[in-house]
Amino acid sequence: MTDQHQQDDTLSSHRRDASDSPAPSRRAWLVTAGKALAGGAAALAAPAIVRAQGEQPLRLGLLMAKQGVWTEQGEVIANGVKLALDDAGNHARGRRIDLVWYDEPNPQSAQQNMQKLVEQDKAIAVIGGTNSGTSLAMSSVAWRTKTPYIAPNAAARELTGSSCNPYTFRVLSPTPVTCRALAPSLFAIGRKWHFLVANYAYGQDIQRSMSELLKQSGGTITGADVTPLNTTDFSSFILKIRQSKPDVVLLGLPGGDLSTFLKQYAEMGMKGRIPVACPIIGDSDLWSISVDAATGYYGKPWHFSSPGHSPDEVAFVKRYTAKYGKPPADKAWIGWFTTRALLQAINQAKSTSGADIVQSLETVQLVDGSGPAHFRPWDHQLLRRWTVFKVKDRIADKWDWLDPISVVPQNPAELDRLYGTRQEIGCTMAAR
Repeated sequence: MTDQHQQDDTLSSHRRDASDSPAPSRRAWLVTAGKALAGGAAALAAPAIVRAQGEQPLRLGLLMAKQGVWTEQGEVIANGVKLALDDAGNHARGRRIDLVWYDEPNPQSAQQNMQKLVEQDKAIAVIGGTNSGTSLAMSSVAWRTKTPYIAPNAAARELTGSSCNPYTFRVLSPTPVTCRALAPSLFAIGRKWHFLVANYAYGQDIQRSMSELLKQSGGTITGADVTPLNTTDFSSFILKIRQSKPDVVLLGLPGGDLSTFLKQYAEMGMKGRIPVACPIIGDSDLWSISVDAATGYYGKPWHFSSPGHSPDEVAFVKRYTAKYGKPPADKAWIGWFTTRALLQAINQAKSTSGADIVQSLETVQLVDGSGPAHFRPWDHQLLRRWTVFKVKDRIADKWDWLDPISVVPQNPAELDRLYGTRQEIGCTMAAR
């Protein structure tokens, strides 16, 4: 979506699926969350504030992909965001919430649309970024405009590391954490690895993080290839993998590229011959390929069928499945979880000013099936346990393709150590 197409935004219910938007128009659309629904989690219940006559609704910004390789992830995250708003009765602080959703086709457009959310739409906070590149771009605008911003789906370490700022928060575990969680399972297979990563921040961070861990373990790199985003033919890279004969193929590919690779890997007879792994995968990435092509070891923050879900998570799975005809992917959960955290912070804040919402986010306590979670005050990274999965050898369920093999750390008290020290992270947080 280009910026000039955004001036005729349309007003429509946030309950409308993202897939219903007319793709050829590439227009941003304004979501009005005005219909109050009964129920919702107690933590998100709006305080009993009498709404003054003529008081304007609160506006939340959403920047998620509507085109390109991240479209599927963007739509699924948005579904989770909208369901969380429904849970909250579409209100916070006694005021109606309007959700404004724009595209993020590239970092430059993401910055422009973030600026528009703040200056034109007067959003009090923004959720956005299906990938690290656009998330880093949005983060700089958040700092410049003093607007609270939560990146739900970015993994590049810089976001809460060297590029951290007081107005940026991150939900997804950063790449070094997901790599540390996955590495022990791969060391058990072998220590000769071949890297295939995409040429953007996340792919480069995976190669850097996993190479460091492999070197520390005494392993060797049999090959390393970098691919352009949106690669459609991986055959030459797969031939190189076959020739280098690694124990493991370590991938750093975005969702659509990862799906394409797995399909071609199976077509070329490599499935079952050399295991593949990626520190992070989305359910949609797997569901978009056939069962026959699914294989590998992957990390995820959440899985719909995992045991021990909280009552709110169980209810979320039921509502999502009833509405969309399939269980929630991890990206739907991350949109839902992020929005709940933001709404809880808005309700607990002294006011709707950016500084007060940031202060509230720094102190909000979150609990789900994985245990306690919170944003670490000195880098604004969410500290939460991480799970490593393996694709089932025999897939019998249409949607449930993964078996959990480890939860990291086993003791939640070790979360801070898993996520790194100040020196390791490199975040020097400026004053608000």
